[in-house]
Amino acid sequence: MLTRLTDALEGARGLLMPFAATAMGIGIATWFQWPSEPRGAVYAAFTSGLAFGLALWRFGPWQGRPLAAVLSLLCLGFLLAGLRAQMMSAPVLSFRYYGPVEGRVVEMDRSSSDALRLTFDEVVLRDMAPERTPKRVRISLRGAQMHDPQPGETLILTAHLAAPQGPVEPGGFDFRRMAWFQGLGAVGYTGSPALLLKSPEPFEALIARMRMALSTAMRAHIPGDAGAFAAGAMTGDRSGISQETVRALRDSSLAHLLAISGMNLAFLVAFVFWLVRGGIALVPMVALRVNGKKISAVLSLAVAGYYLLLSGANVATERAFVMVAVVLMAVILDRRAITLRTAALAAMLLLALRPESLMEPGFQMSFAATVALVAGFKALDHKVLLYGWPRWSLPIFTLVASSVLGGFATAPYATATFNRFADYGLLANLLTVPVMGAVVMPSGAMAVLLAPLGLAWLALWVMEQGVRWILWVAHWVAGLEGAVTMIPAPHGAALPLITLGGIWLIAWPGRARLAGALVLALGLLVWPLAPRPDLLIADDGRLLGLMGPEGRALSRATGGGFAAENWLESDGDGASQAQAAERPGFSGPQSARRFSLGGLSGVALHGKAALEALEAACSSYDLVIIAARVEVPPQGDCLVMDENRLRLTGALAIWLEGARYRVEATRARHRLWGGKPMPPEALPDLNAIAVRNAQ
Repeated sequence: MLTRLTDALEGARGLLMPFAATAMGIGIATWFQWPSEPRGAVYAAFTSGLAFGLALWRFGPWQGRPLAAVLSLLCLGFLLAGLRAQMMSAPVLSFRYYGPVEGRVVEMDRSSSDALRLTFDEVVLRDMAPERTPKRVRISLRGAQMHDPQPGETLILTAHLAAPQGPVEPGGFDFRRMAWFQGLGAVGYTGSPALLLKSPEPFEALIARMRMALSTAMRAHIPGDAGAFAAGAMTGDRSGISQETVRALRDSSLAHLLAISGMNLAFLVAFVFWLVRGGIALVPMVALRVNGKKISAVLSLAVAGYYLLLSGANVATERAFVMVAVVLMAVILDRRAITLRTAALAAMLLLALRPESLMEPGFQMSFAATVALVAGFKALDHKVLLYGWPRWSLPIFTLVASSVLGGFATAPYATATFNRFADYGLLANLLTVPVMGAVVMPSGAMAVLLAPLGLAWLALWVMEQGVRWILWVAHWVAGLEGAVTMIPAPHGAALPLITLGGIWLIAWPGRARLAGALVLALGLLVWPLAPRPDLLIADDGRLLGLMGPEGRALSRATGGGFAAENWLESDGDGASQAQAAERPGFSGPQSARRFSLGGLSGVALHGKAALEALEAACSSYDLVIIAARVEVPPQGDCLVMDENRLRLTGALAIWLEGARYRVEATRARHRLWGGKPMPPEALPDLNAIAVRNAQ
């Protein structure tokens, strides 16, 4: 068996780079999925594994080198993830703060409620020592502003701050983890104006100010959402885009056009490459004496680097830059530019720099699309030429094939992230991607070149027409009947199986690659096997979600909107919070919502009279969830979940499995970004109550 494996690996020599990146990714994923924060003994074990793998690769038999490399890269990925997490360690606010906040603006965007949101560094909080003060905070501006904030400015404002929130349910998206790796130690909001305390120094935040100046100029020439979209696509400043447009782009599968990712950067670099190489070719004396292709690659790489800085150097743009840089370096070094090896090398570089990006949908979707396009066109190119397709049809074929390949490759990751599938996404992309590549991005680049001549308006007018077409298509497609199909959250094993199966199917040579199709199919089969919780309890006790015959019923029609939206989306439910609140499952007034779960009776108390009603509720119900702090528990056999206890457990999910109850808490695992884990006794024991009731 081992001999056959080593023979197969030898036969695949030169084609194993994608599996090297996969092994590194598995190591990183293992660190993130570890049951608790790894201790020194765990790191010692993986360090020993890395040393053993390297020794085996260097001194062992050549047949075992591929397996030694896999072991080494897996252990390396685990260690890099742990090192990165420790390096990003920074103070996190441990209490709710209200008071003055002083800081320098380093980033601007918009929140889900469409409010302008500022990220500050050099933070100063009242009566807080510098070593306890978060390095970065993010604040939404909800009130009217007397000053238009700009990057580099030092502002002072009065704000509510708190630590980044955890998942709204066990296994859900953990904002605390993302905030940890972004250096965010607190988030909050203000309803008061932000006041300018200090203007930026001449060279302070220069790139960010240039980005905002370019964005402002584009919005001045292109009014409305079209200008905001153009600014977002060119500079990464999406602060002016309305949430209605964002939803339309998402529901039509066109949100990727707005993100400065691989496609946008590729369009820009391709245009610069074509412009420089074409310009050199127009001068025969120069074209015969220099290598125009390499000069174009060098200048395109410089433009890509500048664009990376200008766009804010976010993770998606960094990922795109790494991929473009690897391709251009291959051109400079006379190597094949677009191969699976190139994509794998770019992935490994990015994972080494930012291991946490593996857990981000953007990384997953961008590399899924890249690998699918490289492998797909390699397989299709020969057949298209073989059957003698007319040359005029090749651009059309390329457009359709790239949209189909990219759409299929990214669909599982996009669906798992947003719990929705854009049914007409292929149509929307076919109608807009060519316009984005041939009109919008080149026009933006030409506007910069023509600005010194005072002719930028001409290029911006052309850009505006392309953007308005894209937005019209987005709104039209999103408004079609059945434009979106809601999909429940996948089983935890679904995406790993789909990923591993897809990589094997694409990268492994010979008929053995068909095994990858079986693994991929298995991932699709297990997707719907994850049972949804019968009862969800928010971490503040103010919102409950009970699964019923018509879907999940919510205890409130308003309040806790973020949790409500995420719960319903994970159920694959397209209802609004108000609609879900009308479903059967809860009864009684808003201050005391009654429900039952199996043989247990429960009530959710809320409002000013909640504490007064607690004792009576405890004598009538088995489970009492109260949105208040209970200092002295009432007499009785009921189980009380108050704010103090929920602060220890975080949001709760409860499953009714036969006659038994399974309870999971979001704070059950101890990780760096989650703080101290809950004490075991904080988890409610519903089975004990069920046994008592049965006696």
